[in-house]
Amino acid sequence: MNTITDTNFQFPNQKSVYKGKVREVYNINDDLLVMIATDRLSAFDVVMPKGIPYKGQILNQIATKMMKDTEDLVPNWLMATPDPNVAVGHQCEPFKVEMVIRGYMSGHAAREYKAGKRLLCGVSMPEGMKENDKFPEPIITPATKAEKGDHDEDISREEILSRGIVSEEDYVVLEDYTRKLFQRGTEIAAKRGLILVDTKYEFGKTKDGRIVLIDEIHTPDSSRYFYAEGYQERQNRGEAQKQLSKEFVRQWLISNGFQGLEGQTVPEMSEDYITSVSDRYIELYENITGESFEKADLSNIQQRIEQNVLEYLS
Repeated sequence: MNTITDTNFQFPNQKSVYKGKVREVYNINDDLLVMIATDRLSAFDVVMPKGIPYKGQILNQIATKMMKDTEDLVPNWLMATPDPNVAVGHQCEPFKVEMVIRGYMSGHAAREYKAGKRLLCGVSMPEGMKENDKFPEPIITPATKAEKGDHDEDISREEILSRGIVSEEDYVVLEDYTRKLFQRGTEIAAKRGLILVDTKYEFGKTKDGRIVLIDEIHTPDSSRYFYAEGYQERQNRGEAQKQLSKEFVRQWLISNGFQGLEGQTVPEMSEDYITSVSDRYIELYENITGESFEKADLSNIQQRIEQNVLEYLS
């Protein structure tokens, strides 16, 4: 299967390369960033050994579409998308926190709740909730940015400010932008028959001091979606929700004895399983955007990306 799991480009005026779990970011002349969404799949902060066809294209195209759909509310870093897997934008200094916002008690929040905790990142969760119930109001539960290979850690607003990770003045803006983006994301999802359950946003500061949205937004890797139809009936019956997110990969890993813990090995991913994950990502794309997915040419992804980026930079 032709996928892109690693890049090693040398673009004109290239200063450095940062390789994250999924994206690789090329610094051009301390001015532009060329962000390449690879087909790597990460779960429990571990990168899986095999790539997923079209995954990078899907993430990149959802993120760029959502940035365009929210730029009237919150400024973002994006300038152009010269290739299905590539976004180019302004260089920013990223804030060292991820702004996680949750409208429903799912995923990590539900696991903490089941363990008896009622405080998440300094925010209290009401008694008497069931998994996947809606919170009275969306809650912001930030996480610290992990260095490669380390787990993201929950952190409270108070700790972020007391440790000087973000200034109070900037943090107020981050919270405001997070709530506005989540509200817009919720409205966009509702038009597609979906519920935006929770998501994370990342922000950076441009050279002229503007706070802008960076990285990805409202993708199945950074967000959890439920199908709206039948949501309440499933809750009433105590059934699992039908969801659109990367959670299906996490559940498969858990059922195969892997949660990213020390001593655990990643289960073998068969070609059939990889194809099924790719199909699910295409389904996610079409449901989230309301558009048909057009598969990019996979015959030589590296060459295609390099050519398109070089044309843009020239």
